[in-house]
Amino acid sequence: MENSGSKKCSGSAVCGFFTSAKFLIYLGHALSTWGDRMWNFAVAVFLVELYGNSLLLTAVYGLVVAGSVLLLGAIIGDWVDKNPRLKVAQTSLIVQNCSVILCGILFMVVFKFKNQLDDLYNGWLLTTCYIVVITTANVANLASTATSITIQRDWIVVVSGEDRSKLADMNATVRIIDQLTNILAPMLVGQIMAFGSPFIGCGFIAGWNLCSMCLEYCLLWKVYLKTPALAIKAGQKAEAQEMLQLNVQKGSEDSEKPGESTQLMDEAAQADTGSPEKAGCCYQMSEPFRTFRDGWVAYYNQSIFFAGMSLAFLYMTVLGFDCITTGYAYTQGLNGSVLSLLMGASAISGICGTVAFTWIRKRCGLIRTGFLAGVAQLSCLLLCVMSVFVPGSPFDLSVSPFKDVISHLMGDGGSLAEGHPTPPSHLAASVNGSTVPYELGAPVVESYLSVGLLFAGVIAARVGLWSFDLSVTQLIQENVIESERGIINGVQNSMNYLLDLLHFIMVILAPNPEAFGLLVILSVSFVATGHMMYFRFAYKSLGSRLFLHCSPEPKSGTENPSLPPAV
Repeated sequence: MENSGSKKCSGSAVCGFFTSAKFLIYLGHALSTWGDRMWNFAVAVFLVELYGNSLLLTAVYGLVVAGSVLLLGAIIGDWVDKNPRLKVAQTSLIVQNCSVILCGILFMVVFKFKNQLDDLYNGWLLTTCYIVVITTANVANLASTATSITIQRDWIVVVSGEDRSKLADMNATVRIIDQLTNILAPMLVGQIMAFGSPFIGCGFIAGWNLCSMCLEYCLLWKVYLKTPALAIKAGQKAEAQEMLQLNVQKGSEDSEKPGESTQLMDEAAQADTGSPEKAGCCYQMSEPFRTFRDGWVAYYNQSIFFAGMSLAFLYMTVLGFDCITTGYAYTQGLNGSVLSLLMGASAISGICGTVAFTWIRKRCGLIRTGFLAGVAQLSCLLLCVMSVFVPGSPFDLSVSPFKDVISHLMGDGGSLAEGHPTPPSHLAASVNGSTVPYELGAPVVESYLSVGLLFAGVIAARVGLWSFDLSVTQLIQENVIESERGIINGVQNSMNYLLDLLHFIMVILAPNPEAFGLLVILSVSFVATGHMMYFRFAYKSLGSRLFLHCSPEPKSGTENPSLPPAV
């Protein structure tokens, strides 16, 4: 009898977990992230295929995406703050998936009728298709940004309630989902395009997003119903409306002072809509600019300003598993098989970082966890600096970092004609999966010590990187008031994209392998600067206690998550 009772209890607990708001958020995030990863991988491949194995369209798309988030991040966040949670989540979900579906259909049309479109109106119709595709894909990315702010920066905080440990576990689980989908989703769509065609890949992604959108919509609705707190959203507008209602009630009860009640109602309405002269057309037209300004001012005035800036500075790096590092790896004689193994090791290292975050946070507190993660990351990146000066490194100060740029501008064909494939060629190979660089002949490498140290440092640093990322993310979640979560996280995304854009500009200016060592040193310098900013924040928050002892987080359910974290 006891065994049967315990089985029923465990069975109900399991069923309760799979129907809980927390699990439904995980499932919805997994579906959303899977679609995003497939699309982000495929859109680069499709643009390269359409433009004859050139990176021009891919570069334009990347520039448009980065610039849009940089300029519109605060405005998107403000929209998230000023509207009901369910409306924001559902609208951004529908816009994002419908944009991807439309892009998939446009890609299929262009792949099918590219030659016919190129012959019409001297190729302008095809160019228009490219513009529409990039614009629509950019809209999808902006909607994805709104979804990310809504779910990962707001809904998760509400679902976790007042339990900081639960919030940390949810953040870590979401990040593990990101890591896994970042590997598996591109593998799936890559296999579909390899054994089928880009046309079939477009159709698959469009169909996936259609089905995923319907399921995610239902999951969001269920999470909303299971978490009544999501229906209550703090904000100035809601407060003004509540004040208006109270004043109306007071005015109806106090019939002897009608003039006073009318004055109170007018004051409440003015608090909600602003002064009468602000309701004009010019004021409304200037609202996006004021939102942009107010968002950055509010971000600067946050107590976690230096913590957020420290995270943004980590984006200015070539020491990651993106197309830049992959292109450099090809110049150093590493093939696709070795790189795929290194990417797998990097993902495992990142997952270890998320697990370490939850363990260290419970024992040392959130702020110290970020400090320790920063120290660990910088220590590992010293291996990357060492790789610049050991045998096998192509680092050569006698070669101008701008050699390739000057060569292309002068029409000499760049370093490709000299027998050294330029990073753009390798980037096309890493994105497209083709064998073009290998047909040109792999460069002869005297020693693999340099590239080995480089990737050893990059992979090891992922543990500290993801622990630090989670620490700063939760600091923002806990310290930013509910009514400003959207706009502050929107500005944070803008800062991230700004520094990310800067690192691409650096690579464009110095693309030759001989200059990659300079990019490594600059990257480590920016990362170190970021962690110095975090140290300033941590020392200001804890003082000498940052080094003296480690205190665990307080017991769950004892504090409001919008308050500063316990230290």
